[in-house]
Amino acid sequence: MSDLHARMAARVGDLTAVVVARCAAEAPFYGALPRATLQGEVARSIAAVHALLLRALRDGGGGPMGPGDLTRLIEWSARRAEERVPLEAVIAAYLIGAEVWWQTLTEVAEPGELAGAGGKLLACLHAALPAVVLAHQNAQEDLHSEDKRVRRALLGALLAGRPYEELAGVARVAVVGEHEVVAFAFESDPPRRLVQSSLDAFTGIPVLMDHVARIALLPGRSDVPGLVARLEKDVRQPVRAAAARSSLPAAIPSAAQEAGRVLDLVRRLGRPPGCYRLDDVLLEHQLARPGDGLVRLAAKLDPLEEHPYLLETLRVFVERGLNRRQTALELCVHRNTLDYRLQRVSALTGLDLAVPAQARLIQAALVARDLAGPADHRGVTGWQGSAEAAESG
Repeated sequence: MSDLHARMAARVGDLTAVVVARCAAEAPFYGALPRATLQGEVARSIAAVHALLLRALRDGGGGPMGPGDLTRLIEWSARRAEERVPLEAVIAAYLIGAEVWWQTLTEVAEPGELAGAGGKLLACLHAALPAVVLAHQNAQEDLHSEDKRVRRALLGALLAGRPYEELAGVARVAVVGEHEVVAFAFESDPPRRLVQSSLDAFTGIPVLMDHVARIALLPGRSDVPGLVARLEKDVRQPVRAAAARSSLPAAIPSAAQEAGRVLDLVRRLGRPPGCYRLDDVLLEHQLARPGDGLVRLAAKLDPLEEHPYLLETLRVFVERGLNRRQTALELCVHRNTLDYRLQRVSALTGLDLAVPAQARLIQAALVARDLAGPADHRGVTGWQGSAEAAESG
């Protein structure tokens, strides 16, 4: 193989230039690189691989590559991964290089040399590619693990109001302008990778997400209801979410607290899945604040405690906007029966649903009961403790 080695060695410079040009033309990653990078670092890497192929031609016996050669390939591959070169681009470069090498072999090799030289090329690829892929993937996993750690630290700093600029630089995340802080509640625990993939796919960017606290940070004015709908489909379960907008990074902690309080209210009130903001539960949020007046408000409906069917009737009536026809249909009762029950409610509570001010008071009392719990567990102390817990988020 010594004569063939000399003939191929004379063509290596041209081969390298051809491989570089084809990589730039056929692999999008290389096509986007500056010309100086292509002719510098990329060309040097390709020339180094050609040197390994030449050595395989020269050393007729033994394996196609020694341990030292594989070590160099692994080191190069890890470096490419650290430089964020996609694995598919690396593989494309190797295959393009192998094709160009084979075409040159067919031009310079004698008929009796071609089979052996082709076997050497295939043996080199067989030894090199698995090592390259494994090294690249291992390096990428290390990078992803470090990226995740830095991104978690960045989100933690933003949520706590601590300095974040250095972490943002390391994570290559621009933290400027408006953000949506979104808190999530799932019926069961979905795979974290599935949740993250769904958020990333919907927004088109890697989303900062704390999968323990289940809170995410979305830049700009994101379509949060659309995101929640997509997430429900992807995780195949109902999702409740609460969103709060921050106008600048310094306001992210207060927005996170607001989103947490809203989500807590939504869950305690048994609201259906979907996306909520403070304006959607403004009355409930205000009622959740501690105070003796709330105890008295919840107690307005205590006379109905021993008549659960009357309490259910009242709740449906309020939820249906005080519409008697819709209420009777949902409860499957006659209108006369409904009227009798509502009269009983008024008689027991002293509140007339036909009087707008008193009807609003009854609606507020229902919310207060939902937040406080049953009357026999409520009491002044118990109610205030529950309200204070809700206020702390």
